[in-house]
Amino acid sequence: MSEFDRHWIRVALRLARRGLGNVWPNPAVGCVLLRQGADGHEVIGRGWTQSGGRPHAEAEALRRARSAFGPGVIRGAVAFVSLEPCDHYGETLPCSRALVEAGVARVVVACEDPDPRVAGAGLRRLRNAGVEVVDGVCEADARELNAGFFMRLTKGRPLVTLKCASTMDGRIAAHGGRSKWITGQAARARGHLLRAQSDAIVVGVGTALADDPDLTCRLPGLESSSPVRVVIDSRLRLPLASKLVATAEDRPTWLITRDDSAREHLDAYREAGVETIQVAPNAHGKVDLAAGLSELARRGITRLLVEGGAKLSAGLLEADLVDRLAWFRAPSLLGGDGLSAIAALGLDAPEEAPRFAMIERIPLDQDMLETYVHRV
Repeated sequence: MSEFDRHWIRVALRLARRGLGNVWPNPAVGCVLLRQGADGHEVIGRGWTQSGGRPHAEAEALRRARSAFGPGVIRGAVAFVSLEPCDHYGETLPCSRALVEAGVARVVVACEDPDPRVAGAGLRRLRNAGVEVVDGVCEADARELNAGFFMRLTKGRPLVTLKCASTMDGRIAAHGGRSKWITGQAARARGHLLRAQSDAIVVGVGTALADDPDLTCRLPGLESSSPVRVVIDSRLRLPLASKLVATAEDRPTWLITRDDSAREHLDAYREAGVETIQVAPNAHGKVDLAAGLSELARRGITRLLVEGGAKLSAGLLEADLVDRLAWFRAPSLLGGDGLSAIAALGLDAPEEAPRFAMIERIPLDQDMLETYVHRV
């Protein structure tokens, strides 16, 4: 494994990131095509998975190369791909076959695709056609990039990131409930970027009632990257006049509720454009969160951002369903009478607490974004 290969796979991974939040249920993939020129290697095509999951990165890179340099330019080229090229027929030719027919001489791949329809078949097709294949280059980085896609395939649920903006003592609002604004503008903008990179965003009905949120991405130029909006509402308390329901025909809005909810109430949401998802209740009569996440995965969601509130966050933590924490911390204190970011977990001892490991700290003006991964 050479540094040359690692460099260009990192470029492919950066291209792949452009698709996060916009390509579900497909993975976000990047592809770079290089050919040997008189002055060294030359990039002839770049591609990444397009909105909605198609075209795939390899097809897009091939198209751009042919458009810029002509149909024969790819013969003898090297392709760097952040995930194994697909090998199944769908709306288009499998990417593995497209690379073979285009005449690439070498393919460098970051990691194997766990999709049962691929799972090494793409690499085998390339090798059987005489293409030199190198795989496992920057594999850990590639797996992290598409952790949600891998999670959906292996565990049947999306990757769950719990986002919180709190004071240093873990408070999200003053004792009267006022929360605007704990963090500054830079932190809030970063929070909207997290929305753009997520397939769906979920809140509990309590947060929806208290804040009447839009749950959209409001970064200039990324408004179209707003995620699917999901509300967990066991007793159908979300008002039909709320912003989420009122705009459901314009922006995808899903409501997860109990499977014994009244049909006439469900019909009212459906007529407003809300997709309703019914799951069996848990032992406490609430929506079973694990079942709800499974339904989201069945609909293609791979990356789920949780934005509240304290009870929903606690419920997910209790059920061991949180994979990442994105914690925005402001340099302020609200004290014991402020509202806690996480509701009661009912723990008897510190060793029972969910454990996370910090992987990144990013200063955002006076605030700090700390990212954690769940310790198994």
